[in-house]
Amino acid sequence: MAENGVMTAEEKCSLITRNLQETLGEDKIKAVLKERDLKVYWGTATTGKPHVGYFVPMCKISDFLRAGCEVTILFADLHAYLDNMKAPWSLLAKRTEYYEHIIKAMLKSIDVPLEKLKFVKGTDYQLSKEYTLDVYRLTSLVTEHDARKAGAEVVKQVSSPLLSGLLYPGLQALDEEYLKVDAQFGGVDQRKIFTFAKKYLPHLGYKERSHLMNPMVPGLTGGKMSSSEEDSKIDLLDSAAQLKKKLKKAFCEPGNTAENGVLGFCKSVLFPLSSTGEFVVERPEEYGGRTVYKSYEELEQAFASQTLHPGDLKGAVEGYLNNLLQPIRKEFESPALKKLTSEAYPVEKKKGGGGGGAKGGNQPEPELSPARLDLRVGKIVSVGQHPDAESLFVESVDIGEPEPRTVVSGLVGLYPEEKLNGRLGIFLCNLKPVKMRGVLSTAMLMCASRADPRTVEPLNVPEGNLPGDRVFFEGHSEGKPDEQLNPKKKVWEKLAVDMQTNSKCVAEWQGSNMVTKLGTVTCDSLKSVPIC
Repeated sequence: MAENGVMTAEEKCSLITRNLQETLGEDKIKAVLKERDLKVYWGTATTGKPHVGYFVPMCKISDFLRAGCEVTILFADLHAYLDNMKAPWSLLAKRTEYYEHIIKAMLKSIDVPLEKLKFVKGTDYQLSKEYTLDVYRLTSLVTEHDARKAGAEVVKQVSSPLLSGLLYPGLQALDEEYLKVDAQFGGVDQRKIFTFAKKYLPHLGYKERSHLMNPMVPGLTGGKMSSSEEDSKIDLLDSAAQLKKKLKKAFCEPGNTAENGVLGFCKSVLFPLSSTGEFVVERPEEYGGRTVYKSYEELEQAFASQTLHPGDLKGAVEGYLNNLLQPIRKEFESPALKKLTSEAYPVEKKKGGGGGGAKGGNQPEPELSPARLDLRVGKIVSVGQHPDAESLFVESVDIGEPEPRTVVSGLVGLYPEEKLNGRLGIFLCNLKPVKMRGVLSTAMLMCASRADPRTVEPLNVPEGNLPGDRVFFEGHSEGKPDEQLNPKKKVWEKLAVDMQTNSKCVAEWQGSNMVTKLGTVTCDSLKSVPIC
């Protein structure tokens, strides 16, 4: 760095291009940097929900800003519509608004100052007379073959493509001119669109731009991380419980460093964001103890040699990811952003199969909603040790029925027997009864639970409620609970992954508060932990 603390052109170029897979036109970048700061734009089509893979471009945007670049983030709403109709017009405005809020929250979570950025919506200029005329000019130059080839890695490919998908690459090329930038930044999957822009913009009398390409980070299932493939991604608003579940399922074979999404995330996000340049793995002494990796190469070598176990790597990544996601989760706890999320991405009801109405025909599968859970207030009238299991309590519970129910809970050593006896709790009453060491349990006591250190707290019932009072989630009170949850459909398991306490110890499902007619359900002290 220069003596006065100002970066040289060479240092700026090095920071701009570090960790990229490929740069087209680096000579042009160097020439610009000798005279002024570089102008760069990154665009994202406002379709599916952004996921943790978006931290990869955010890290590079941080690099660009530190190198003094003028950075524009384009919310490509028109592109989103043209990409094989992934986002209908009716949802575009809400999704674009959601993208702006979520990406700003991401940037704040990694300490990127928002005042250094410019945010632009595509339809702010892409519907202008000048832009539209340039689209027509392009259509007189571009062949169907070139348009289809350019969008092959980005636009959904079908046997009979719509004209909208063929227009997509041309619009992205024109954005470079209308945003007045020197370079466009994107993933390496955009390469064919970038070379399309380099070829055709000069034919319109516009200058050729440089292109900066990030590597593609493998998804959790081994392929590309995708908004449309649930198991391949971790949503930015996923709870700690959902994060743990998805990381547990992530492909991370011992010694295998190829197509390893967990390692890839460390390389592209966690190391670049580390203020010390280090990655720390905490583990018991018998398994190697606390280990500090001072470079990605050191981490990869440890994994390749199997001195670092996949479970320990996943555990460390889980901790780092929760630190990144928690400020975003907290921001999106506001009622306004909860409402925006539900409007931008409404839950689609599943449609039934054929034979509707006929006896024995396929019946529509009910919507996966917490309204299907029979949650009720219950009073524990007695509690004692299970006769054949040291870790289990057997409780007799009044839930407003003629006879009390028997409930078996694994709370011995985790919650005092004397505090359970006589207390009100929340009980899930339509699970299939199950024998636990010979005692039939006919309901489940709902608790907030932290894994490390192991801590359990039964949920608190608002004052004034009586046994049998219904418990539900705001916005999901319509409909009748299932008479009994079908174990084969795993309804409870699917709903449970979104059930947690928030930062204020309020029980919730996908951001909707658990309530009774008299108030909100909470726990004593456990924040942002699963409920089970």
